[in-house]
Amino acid sequence: MAPTTSRHWVLARKPAGRPIITGPGATFELITQPIPALEEEEVLLKVLFLSNDPAQRMWINPNIHPERLYTAPVEIGETMRSYSSIAEVVESKSNTLPVGALVCATTGWCEYVVMPAETAMRVEPVDDLSPTHFSGIFGIAGVTAYYGLVDIVKAGPEDIVVISGAAGAVGSVAVQIAKNILGCRKVIGIAGTDAKCQWVESLGADVCLNYKSKTFTKDLNRATDGFVEVFFDNTGGEILDLMLTRMKREGRVAACGAIADYNSQTPIGIKNWYDVIGMRLHVKGFVVTDAGSARWATIVGALVQSYREGKIRVAEDGQTIVPTAFEDIPKTWMRLFDGQSTGKLLTKLV
Repeated sequence: MAPTTSRHWVLARKPAGRPIITGPGATFELITQPIPALEEEEVLLKVLFLSNDPAQRMWINPNIHPERLYTAPVEIGETMRSYSSIAEVVESKSNTLPVGALVCATTGWCEYVVMPAETAMRVEPVDDLSPTHFSGIFGIAGVTAYYGLVDIVKAGPEDIVVISGAAGAVGSVAVQIAKNILGCRKVIGIAGTDAKCQWVESLGADVCLNYKSKTFTKDLNRATDGFVEVFFDNTGGEILDLMLTRMKREGRVAACGAIADYNSQTPIGIKNWYDVIGMRLHVKGFVVTDAGSARWATIVGALVQSYREGKIRVAEDGQTIVPTAFEDIPKTWMRLFDGQSTGKLLTKLV
């Protein structure tokens, strides 16, 4: 029998600082809603895995005007949104998505959701890989890394590339693309622990630097001696500010994320802006949805082909899957901001 209700985590209040997960003033609220009847060309999905992405924090930021946000914000009372969730079709009125099909879709933090079949992308098996990789290396993380390096800064064999957040979902794929697909002459990763740095180097980085090390600035200066052509920035904050001083003239910066400031009420800001002027730097912010559906599909195809050619590694250590009771979804999401995961962070509903 098909379910008639679904639990949802909805936004209760927009946090100016770090989200509050439990107790008075909690950011999210757990509610139960009825499941509407299906219309023609709609499907009922059961959510299996939720995608956790730093950008979600910006969708609930009260200090960003909706016109300055690249997507519609999550408003109070709405289900918290999640891109690239993996779900199963449990009821269908569409010929394109039968019952039992796995899809990648924007579902929100819920158990079940009804949506138009055309808005869900069917997950086609790739060898014996877990479908969760279509939320990571073959999904939003991999497409973001590829689009940023290839389309935005046009990295190539002549470039030295520095990648911050190199042990994260996007950064770990960017390392592999830069080194093994684009053939960049040197790839430097930045991560938050020695263990993460070792993992990043195992992916192909020539060196990875621990930004929490007391010698980080000295190590970065040494690694970027002669300066670098490309910086793929996932963090913003102090690392971005420092990297502006390590760029060659006409250097290119792909501004992908700013997780260092997402929970801060007093962002650090940029002190080395003169380097942008003096070195004629090209700083380009980008959002992966700008790629469009056709380009997205092309990039996914290129990533799958690169995997089959042995140029990128798709393995379980490239994703952190956390079995989670529905009541604890917000707690697992907060691992994004505490450095508790390697690669793509996914919530497995149990």
